[in-house]
Amino acid sequence: MEEEAGVLKEGFLVKRGHVVRNWKVRWFVLLQDKLLYYKIEGGKKEPSPKGRILLDGCTITCPCLEYENRPLLIKLKTKTNTDYFLECCSREERDSWALDITGAIHAGHPVQVQELHRMKNSFKLLENISLHNIVERMYDSSTGIKLTRNLDQGNRYKETFTGSALVDWLISNSFAVSRFEAVTLASMLMDENFIRPVGVRSTEATRSSDPSEKFLDDSTALYMSAESSKKNTSSKEEVHFNISELSGTIVKQGFLVKQGHKRKNWKVRKFVLRADPGFLHYYDPTKEDNKPVGGFSLRGCLVSALEDNGVPAGVKGNVQGNLFKIITKNDIHYYIQASSKAERVQWIEAIKPLT
Repeated sequence: MEEEAGVLKEGFLVKRGHVVRNWKVRWFVLLQDKLLYYKIEGGKKEPSPKGRILLDGCTITCPCLEYENRPLLIKLKTKTNTDYFLECCSREERDSWALDITGAIHAGHPVQVQELHRMKNSFKLLENISLHNIVERMYDSSTGIKLTRNLDQGNRYKETFTGSALVDWLISNSFAVSRFEAVTLASMLMDENFIRPVGVRSTEATRSSDPSEKFLDDSTALYMSAESSKKNTSSKEEVHFNISELSGTIVKQGFLVKQGHKRKNWKVRKFVLRADPGFLHYYDPTKEDNKPVGGFSLRGCLVSALEDNGVPAGVKGNVQGNLFKIITKNDIHYYIQASSKAERVQWIEAIKPLT
């Protein structure tokens, strides 16, 4: 078994195919010298890996912004020039995978590992940097930051970007080396009125007495160009009920395996838990449109762990271990599998207060 060398990290990632350029969820296992990936069938990892990525001589790009609808990518280029694109479910998860993979790539070279940590914590703004130049590049139609519609506290905003999207963009375009550096740069753009906060989270942060906390490297904090801000909001009355479901604060997100209602087959879904209002939505991570394929209000729901010995009632197929069940107030039963006992506990504890 290849995994005997010691597992450094494991979990679901979405991988781009080599031949057909489609996206599939795979279970990834990081070892000292390679990254293995497995197919999941019927809620179970297949015994032998579907493929492996050899890390010796590999280069890593993170953030990777080559796919505008997939902002949470890591790109690996092997020694033989094969490109692998791996998508994570959140920025924190992506940065954690990138750091661990980078550590494994450089494990035999302690000097490089020290240099990595030094770079991560250092700050040296390029001396000849021009904020005007950054802003020009930011709004360039081909290489600029992707502007999206967003909702905050019932107000809809067009042409906005999130704090973490700007940080990713600044690093990807070599204006900054680390996230700390990019946040400092973004704060300067805000101080000079090139960008402005919109919505509650980012606006409240500007009142912080600590300069390093005025700009939020966060996927729920919204910003926009100061130019376009005047004509950009539309009123609460216009907001459709379904949009208001998605306007809550994201409490937790991650990949879980869910049993289908009709065919009872097991599929990996990206789950997003929101508060105010409390909703749990799930998405098909292989699709690019970022719209939920399902979701429900948590008010009046019951959530509980299922027995780990044997297949519980209501569960089809030989799926067992780390299962939990949510029953909605309309008596619809959702069967969900986490990848570990600890992850199951975390999800149940996060959902309970919202019921």
